[in-house]
Amino acid sequence: MQFTLIQNPDETQSVVYKLARIVFAETMATSLPITEAFASMIYNLHVKRGKSFDDIANDSELFDSLNSKSLRHEYLNVNADDKKFQMCLRVVQKMINGNLPDSVFGATTFHHTDVMPKWAVARGYIAEYGDMLFYL
Repeated sequence: MQFTLIQNPDETQSVVYKLARIVFAETMATSLPITEAFASMIYNLHVKRGKSFDDIANDSELFDSLNSKSLRHEYLNVNADDKKFQMCLRVVQKMINGNLPDSVFGATTFHHTDVMPKWAVARGYIAEYGDMLFYL
């Protein structure tokens, strides 16, 4: 017997899941406001810099969790049934549909408070959610 893999023709769902996994890995979905803030920043990247959601989902310079040596990398493999991951999925779908308010005031980049990237030294952050600082 030969099996044929049936693929979902809706590629947007693939991007939704990629982005939701990144949102989960970077925020740990500790709260809805943090999750929404992070997704807002992704949407701002899409609009202000003209990047596709797929390009954003593959940007390892922006998202530390995409780097295999990162402590956050393992969280990309979260079980799809996880309740916090399901929250990330809903928020990302809302964001992709353009129905998520911008809670980070146009920010297009971020870092966690446990690191201080060189680019952030001379800049002021415009929003803070949990352990994340957001910048224009």
